Amino acid sequence: MHVLVFLICLTSFSFTVPTFNSQSPFGVATGPSTVTAPKVKELSFASLSQVKDDSSTVKREDQEHVPLFTTKLACQWRDVEWTEEEKTSLMKTVSSYRPSCEEVTPARVLLLGPISSGKSSFISSVQSVFNGRVTNRAMVGSFSSGFTKKLQSFNIRGQRREDSGLVLCDVMGLGDGVMNGLTLHDILSVIKGHVPEEHKFSPEQPVRSETVGYVKKPSLKDRIHCVAFVVDASKILTYPKGLSTTFQKLREHISDLGVHQVALLTHVDQICTETAKDATNVYKSRIIREMMGKAGALLGMSTSYIVPVKNYSSELDLDVNTDLLLLRAADHILQYADLYFQDNAPQHTEDRLKL
Repeated sequence: MHVLVFLICLTSFSFTVPTFNSQSPFGVATGPSTVTAPKVKELSFASLSQVKDDSSTVKREDQEHVPLFTTKLACQWRDVEWTEEEKTSLMKTVSSYRPSCEEVTPARVLLLGPISSGKSSFISSVQSVFNGRVTNRAMVGSFSSGFTKKLQSFNIRGQRREDSGLVLCDVMGLGDGVMNGLTLHDILSVIKGHVPEEHKFSPEQPVRSETVGYVKKPSLKDRIHCVAFVVDASKILTYPKGLSTTFQKLREHISDLGVHQVALLTHVDQICTETAKDATNVYKSRIIREMMGKAGALLGMSTSYIVPVKNYSSELDLDVNTDLLLLRAADHILQYADLYFQDNAPQHTEDRLKL
């Protein structure tokens, strides 16, 4: 009878995970009853996570450092034709674009986003497509405080070096504090057309009527006709909590000026290894689709306004599929820029833009 009870206890013990006392040479399990087991190698939750089974389970402590792999979807969640013909068609569409308003020659688009989100890289990448080789027309840097400090406008030139109807405006990035980024006041001054080209921004010296080159009575061609927010897909989950509020305030004020807004989700190749290898996988990626949703929540806009892009960074040669993403983004921007001219005739915007 005693032997039977002992065997039952052993059976129960083998199916129970005890808590061992690490200060004893023996593992002392605590619970309703205390049982002293023979000396065994101590197991903690940390060591348990390192045990690999036949499927090569990843160590728990390394999970945060593992690249974000994604299972490809069977179908694209947006229809894209990945062909040379589509690239040629989009290049023609973008380079031949002209605003529907005769008073304006190019559509001026302002790129806004956190520091190092890829604004300057996007400008250089789009221009690279038309140059036929990778170039850095807009100065690109990797400083934590951002590289761009002043207002710079870049007219995207077509294959024949002629100016297109698209001008991309680069400015200082949005900071995570009061004194290290572009202010709301200066952003609105740029959109209204008051800020002169090459003006160097300083949070300590906001744009005023006394600012050198200040445009007191900006015309329609001086203003911004569309705003493209730029957010880094690899940083969506780590952006400061207050950034969403900043975007909300920006969008409210910009909308009051009748300016449409879209968004670019950059660095998608950094969150999806399949897309890094082949850009055609971008719309089959679960993680990119998920980050699109989070970008929409951050910006407070529908994902239909957001397009993913892969900028050129370390590459020396162009890739047709990367080009297609960049051209689709440029075409997306132009569609909303043209709405400004359709929705805001000069006679209707004069009162709205008065100070």
